[in-house]
Amino acid sequence: MTTLLLLVSIAEDHKALLHERFRVIDAPDAPRRAAAIAAHADEIELVLTNGATGFRADEIAALPRLKLLAAQGAGYENLDVAAARARGIPVCNGAGTNDDCVADHTLALLLASVRALPQQGAAVRAGLWRDALPLYPQFGGRRLGIVGLGGIGRKIARRAEAFGMVIGYHNRRPRDDAGTATWFDSPLSLAAWADDLVVATPGGAGTKHLVNAAVLQALGPGGHVVNIARGSCVDTEALAAALRAGAIAGAALDVYEGEPSPPQALLGLDNVILTPHVAGWSPQAIRATVVNFIANVDALARGDALLTPV
Repeated sequence: MTTLLLLVSIAEDHKALLHERFRVIDAPDAPRRAAAIAAHADEIELVLTNGATGFRADEIAALPRLKLLAAQGAGYENLDVAAARARGIPVCNGAGTNDDCVADHTLALLLASVRALPQQGAAVRAGLWRDALPLYPQFGGRRLGIVGLGGIGRKIARRAEAFGMVIGYHNRRPRDDAGTATWFDSPLSLAAWADDLVVATPGGAGTKHLVNAAVLQALGPGGHVVNIARGSCVDTEALAAALRAGAIAGAALDVYEGEPSPPQALLGLDNVILTPHVAGWSPQAIRATVVNFIANVDALARGDALLTPV
């Protein structure tokens, strides 16, 4: 039976799909990961990780029988793809498997932030009624800027359009499949146009602090920022400063720099919503990532092209 090194934690019913096909070595933390590689280096043929957990060049070099390196979700920023390719080892990801889940979560975060749902809940618990509270805007007619109009970004756009929002986006170049969405040549110009900003771009060095102090200032005091991409895409200190100064109205983050440790600079702010990097997690989405991984393994065994190659 083919040996799989599993570096991510998944529910037992989804893991059962892997146990049906592979000999699974569970190593969801650094000590077990190092021990598994040391003890089973000559046996491991498959590695399933994710973008945040990654897989290093020295680890790739330690596995002489490695046939496939896979990321569970769409992100693969901490997988050493170059080292794998240098060895002729194919790399795949889970592109598309959790797009709907992420898009759903994004709209939930945006609605909660714009409509101040946590603050309103706290007010009710404190004995306040609506006459004592500010009015919060509805979505219809608001301009949503999406930084990164890939598969997830397009699904976010379609959901936002159903709420009557007007869509703009920033990619390195315009997309032919962007529909009525307007392209902007920089995050700064997008933020200056938008009422709210969603970050849905890939992580990595090229997008580090793409949303910075200048972008937040351009968004303005009524604006809300949602990040479901990677924590590194938003400058945390600049975001905290903008929120404290009232330069923007609110933020809702599923990802942040230094996770899983919470972003200390944001914890004391009541106009920040935080979720623990779960935008892409649902029973349906996780099952889809596992099924997609198995399908990629099967395609490799047949000599066919991978379904979701990196």
